[in-house]
Amino acid sequence: MLNMKKYILYARKSSEAEDRQILSIDSQIKELKEVAKRLEIEIIEVLQESKSAKSPGRPVFNTLMQKIALGEASGVLCWKLDRLARNAVDGGAIIWAIKQHGIEIITPAQIYSQDSENAFMMYVEFGMAQKFVDDLSKNVKRGLKAKAEKGWLPSGAKPGYMNDKYAEKGNKTTPPDPVRFPLIRRAWDLMLTGTYNVPKILEILNEEWGYRTPKHKRIGGKPICRSMLYFVFSDSFYYGEFEYPRGSGIWYKGKHKPMITLEEYDRVQQLLGRKGRPRPKSIDFDYSGLLLCGNCGGAVTAEEKRQIICSACKTKFSSKNKDACIKCGTRIEEMVEPTLLHYIYYHCTKRKNPQCAQKSIRVEDLELQINELLSKIQISERFKAWAIKHLNELNDSETENRNAAYSSLNEVYKGCVQRIDNLVRLKISSQNTDGSLLSDEEFKQQKNILLREKSVLEEKIRSTEDRIGKWIELSEETFNLACHARYWFENGTVQEKRELLVSLGSNLTLKDKTLHVDLQKPLYFLIEAKEKVEEISPMFEPTKKGFDEAQMDNYFSENPTLLRG
Repeated sequence: MLNMKKYILYARKSSEAEDRQILSIDSQIKELKEVAKRLEIEIIEVLQESKSAKSPGRPVFNTLMQKIALGEASGVLCWKLDRLARNAVDGGAIIWAIKQHGIEIITPAQIYSQDSENAFMMYVEFGMAQKFVDDLSKNVKRGLKAKAEKGWLPSGAKPGYMNDKYAEKGNKTTPPDPVRFPLIRRAWDLMLTGTYNVPKILEILNEEWGYRTPKHKRIGGKPICRSMLYFVFSDSFYYGEFEYPRGSGIWYKGKHKPMITLEEYDRVQQLLGRKGRPRPKSIDFDYSGLLLCGNCGGAVTAEEKRQIICSACKTKFSSKNKDACIKCGTRIEEMVEPTLLHYIYYHCTKRKNPQCAQKSIRVEDLELQINELLSKIQISERFKAWAIKHLNELNDSETENRNAAYSSLNEVYKGCVQRIDNLVRLKISSQNTDGSLLSDEEFKQQKNILLREKSVLEEKIRSTEDRIGKWIELSEETFNLACHARYWFENGTVQEKRELLVSLGSNLTLKDKTLHVDLQKPLYFLIEAKEKVEEISPMFEPTKKGFDEAQMDNYFSENPTLLRG
């Protein structure tokens, strides 16, 4: 056993970056030398490293343990036990060295040895160090997940974006880099032409446009490398979605400004002949779940197909899982302006009848039919205004009739209430104490009859009060739908299109590549009016010029079919 006064000083900081916490190691060494001087022990070597102790494998620590095993030192000076170990493997190695080799661990506050009474505390401190790492890991993961749920990617900024270093912790965002965002976008534009491959775009980006990575203290300020550019062209982040954690299948809609559209991303993946970075597997088709097969009654589903026509041999092939032409072998990324084809088909799922013979229809043809249907019910803004005005006039003319019906019902209702009161008085009168005038059974039967009559009258009164108002409200909604349906269909979101299609009617079926809809009765009326009365049909159509109101009133008064309820 060597002289117990010979020790190795070990100092560690967690960060591996040389410019962070550099004073931490110097401070440790300075303080520990003061401890050695006070205890009159000799430091034979100073070991230091900048590496996290949360997992085994630190090279300098391993060197320290080898020296102890060889008997080169009989003790270690360190600032705290967690400087030596924050994981069970390294902590166990220290404990074993104390028991096996009889070494001492000296800190400014404690001396740990095989015979000391505070050996138990060493176990506790190593356990607390391990728990600190575990809790820190959980807290970090929780924070990163919360950031992803807010729509911000929990990682460093992608090329073309920058980290918002001035935002407070927990609210960091990823704004576009004003210098590099336009350059990366231009690189996407070159790729989308189909005439440039990645190496050529890389050359243009670095040499002609002078792209350089963001400059930090010790890294950056260099041209973008080829692998990073391939990474950019296959990253879903650029169209606005990201997966976190990677490979988890959990996707988030980013709040950052997208650089490209989903369609542009898909086109580039075809040009690269690759699947691209993982992205959500499910595709939300516009009309899936709305239509039924008109033949077997099964659901109608949608299917997406992508194909490429080779620019070298003109062969058409599916781009799924292909990176080269199936005939001539030309790589997709080397093709010059290849033709990219993208189709969406709607067809019966054949789950109810596997032998269903209904054929598929392309989404363009389906939408053309929907548009034609909407054109049949379309009315002009002038006609809508006139029709609603006329409905209000009808409402005024019918107010007297409605009030008369309302008064009549109220009289009947009062009579019913009076009969109920009379029935109760008879039941509780002094002359009916023995039930000779009205028994309990008779009272119950007559009371139930009168209460049912009273309930029916109350419903009729409410219906009379709301009838005209509801009728006008429904008519206004119908005219508004007919007036703006085509615009909403052509410019609306997917959800708006779906809601519009449902509002047209019921029993949406697809048979022999033809869409069938049981339209609402008011919409049928509009189609019938346009078909039957040729003179006023132009009034339904959107136009800058049209008939004046007097002419319109005249035509409609001569065609009462158009004004029927």
